[in-house]
Amino acid sequence: MLGLRVFLSPYKPFNDASKSWDPSEQPTWPASTVTLIEGDHDAVLVDGLMTLAEGEQVLAWIRGTGRRLVAAYVTHGHADHVFGLEPVLTAFPEAQLVTLAEIAPAVAGQTDEKLLALWNSYFPGQLSAHPRLPVAMSGDRLELEGQVIECVLLGRSDVEMSSVVHVPELAAVVAGDVAYNRVHMWLAGSDPKTRAAWIDSLDAIEELHPQSVIAGHKDPGTPDDDAARILDESRRYIRDFDDVVAGSESAPEIVAKMFAKYPTWGNPYTLTYAADTQRP
Repeated sequence: MLGLRVFLSPYKPFNDASKSWDPSEQPTWPASTVTLIEGDHDAVLVDGLMTLAEGEQVLAWIRGTGRRLVAAYVTHGHADHVFGLEPVLTAFPEAQLVTLAEIAPAVAGQTDEKLLALWNSYFPGQLSAHPRLPVAMSGDRLELEGQVIECVLLGRSDVEMSSVVHVPELAAVVAGDVAYNRVHMWLAGSDPKTRAAWIDSLDAIEELHPQSVIAGHKDPGTPDDDAARILDESRRYIRDFDDVVAGSESAPEIVAKMFAKYPTWGNPYTLTYAADTQRP
């Protein structure tokens, strides 16, 4: 019988500035999750975090469960879901770091020289010099103590191609960045077409009939991981952003209107940066 645990890393400061952002305030990176799917003795980790310090915290958390890590799966090609895995993989050298074949090139692209320099400018002295990268799986399933874990390729989220992990026995989906849990969604560079495609990916999660959805970015004050609420709120946020952009003349106007609709959602920097990419 399988179980599921979630580790939540809080908002963390980083070095960057959006044109709409108040320079007197510290930009933060959104609170992020990693998920451990556990059997009686072994476990599979879904996603990592960004920094080495976060990786050490995740390692201590895994060790505290008494489980042996046999695999780590990466849902999509964003550095903040993979760069912090080095301490975990060093401690569990037999654990395979994997992803779907369609996702692997995007993850590898995060270590491009220019992108790596950008990530290091955001988090100076906090990242691995040589981040571990996942290998492509030959199929789309993992097994844990005889139980099937499905790795489901979807499509657009806050990147061009995303996947989720479906655990049928638990009626759970570990959603990576396809779903957000009351954190402003990363809509930087989006347009009506890509936003509609993201909603299609959320609809595809719903078709798996989960009872719980673990979002890759989750505000520490969220009440639960209820699938219906999270999927509905994520779709509504994207649609609201689409409408607000269409009816606004400036980035500050977009920010003000979205803050009025979502005054308690976490990581406002994400919204101000997204707004900057929609208007000159």
